Amino acid sequence: MTETPRSAEVRARLEEAVRDGLPAAIADLSRLVRIPSVAWPGFDAAHVEASAEAVAALFRDLGVFDEVRVARAPVGADPAVLGEPAVLARRTARPGRPTVLLYAHHDVQPPGKDAEWDTPPYEPTLRGDRLYGRGTADDKAGVVAHIAAIRALVDVLGEDPDLGISVFIEGEEEYGSLSFKRFILDHRDALAADAIIVADSGNWDTETPAITTALRGSVRFPITVSTLGHASHSGMYGGAVPDAMLATIKLLSTLWDELGAVAVDGLERRNAPTPEFAESRLREEAALLPGVAPIGQGGVLDRIWNQPAITITGIDAPSVVNASNTLSPSVTVVVSARVAPGQSADAAYAALRAHLERHAPFGARLEFGEVLTGEAFLVDTSAELFHLAKRTMAEAWGREPVEMGVGGSIPFIAELVEVFPDAQILVTGVEDPDTRAHSPNESLHLGVFRRAILAEALFLAALSARA
Repeated sequence: MTETPRSAEVRARLEEAVRDGLPAAIADLSRLVRIPSVAWPGFDAAHVEASAEAVAALFRDLGVFDEVRVARAPVGADPAVLGEPAVLARRTARPGRPTVLLYAHHDVQPPGKDAEWDTPPYEPTLRGDRLYGRGTADDKAGVVAHIAAIRALVDVLGEDPDLGISVFIEGEEEYGSLSFKRFILDHRDALAADAIIVADSGNWDTETPAITTALRGSVRFPITVSTLGHASHSGMYGGAVPDAMLATIKLLSTLWDELGAVAVDGLERRNAPTPEFAESRLREEAALLPGVAPIGQGGVLDRIWNQPAITITGIDAPSVVNASNTLSPSVTVVVSARVAPGQSADAAYAALRAHLERHAPFGARLEFGEVLTGEAFLVDTSAELFHLAKRTMAEAWGREPVEMGVGGSIPFIAELVEVFPDAQILVTGVEDPDTRAHSPNESLHLGVFRRAILAEALFLAALSARA
């Protein structure tokens, strides 16, 4: 498509507005990062409320929305049990113009151990071209990227652009989006849009953008393995009585083959091409220790994007400090599985449960806890707005974007598709391979941040110009 003088002028002015507005965007992000908005039980809920109010204030200050408010939705059937606070905003499109819904989340992962951070997790710290702190990338930078893109758009097009804009900034994504479906149903009219930008993913590297086209689904559940009615002396009965730890270790070992690939009948894989990805890059990005081999079979990205994966993310058992010569009666672990695109999460859970029940050693008793599932997602890459998003990314970054799968999950996207079936979902983000989201020393590359803001501003300007 040939660029017109008018579009070239708008692009140049947006580039200038984003560049000039970057210090303000970094300051906005820093203020949000200082709020420890962890939505998990055991953390102060007042911080999540403060975070929602701070985000709402930033959107109000833009001066373009008909309404900005903090809202909650029930979790489950009990209307008295509410989810965490989200920010909802809406400006109505002029007749015949499209509307875009901007999504991100303002809650963050727990910080983990302070000793593992090089700088305080809730004190944003600039080192070189990266800003460090919990939420600097996942996903408070996504929130601020929306704000900064709108700010640039208003600077260039004026305070009343033709485009309709809805905003949904969630407050519990890291805790499972428990009220998400109810929230979008309760606010269906305010959130209805032609395109939905989910700013919660990553890029190929710090110089190359990516648009996410595939996400794995997820299944998470605790399982308790029991072999004894009470603890017993390991010297008196060890060697004759199976303790729960032995049974758990043997049971879990059946989930993988000798190469570490998933060995559960019924867990499917997707057949789709993937780009080349050197093992050396995998070793560097994942911080594999010298001598430790990768696991699985096939190309590196095929394993991460197209195949299932199983991780044991938690164990309740006697600690090393409290270890005694005792046979444990019960052990509880958390099984976290990633489901290949194309398979339902329910089918994956059924396969996992059947496998565990079939392989329980010594007649051990298994008790399954609450199951949390999220569906995999495949983007419609033939859609016109998908190609528009790729074009504006290329303009902002100076490189063509990679169509990228992601091994992680964003389960609520399937719910967005269900409630808004005619909307084009676009999954973007500000992360890069060195971001370390969910880990100590999470950080945001400021060059990526600037280009992500510009790409979104260019996309919004292009939408605003469409009849």
